[in-house]
Amino acid sequence: MQPEKPFWNPYLAGVALGLVLLTSFLVMGFGLGASGTANRLGVGTAHLVAPEATERNLYFAQYVGPGKKVLDDWLVFEVLGVFLGGLIGAYSGRRMKLGVTSGPRPLPAWARLFLAFFGGGLMGFAARLARGCTSGQALTGGALLSVGSWVFMMALFAGGYLVAPLVRRQWR
Repeated sequence: MQPEKPFWNPYLAGVALGLVLLTSFLVMGFGLGASGTANRLGVGTAHLVAPEATERNLYFAQYVGPGKKVLDDWLVFEVLGVFLGGLIGAYSGRRMKLGVTSGPRPLPAWARLFLAFFGGGLMGFAARLARGCTSGQALTGGALLSVGSWVFMMALFAGGYLVAPLVRRQWR
């Protein structure tokens, strides 16, 4: 088996991400984001289970109902492209392998997966409350010089620095 390829230079990756964001603005007229896709997939799933209830709900009705298609949004295809790009990148970098990664003080795989899904669900819920995910807030809002997005990012970094000492012992 061949060894893993090194990661991209972070400055080169940042420039590439900036060019993708610029291309998104020029081609689609919108920036990048991901939480809208998760929201649409959740609403679509709820509609499959209880179509009448979702069509009567004012929030869900903006996505489902007569003449509306829940997947009819460019963000769905953006996230699909990100997923496929990640697969291609992992494969071409010889980093594609199955497994559950843990720190030096490993948790059982089931606990790690539970915490990952719980944390992801919590982040998704918070993204809907904030009307956007971190990528939408930081990349798109930051590029548009939105004050709210800049305040959000500064708060995110401050929170990360404040919480890091509390969880750092898990990674020693």
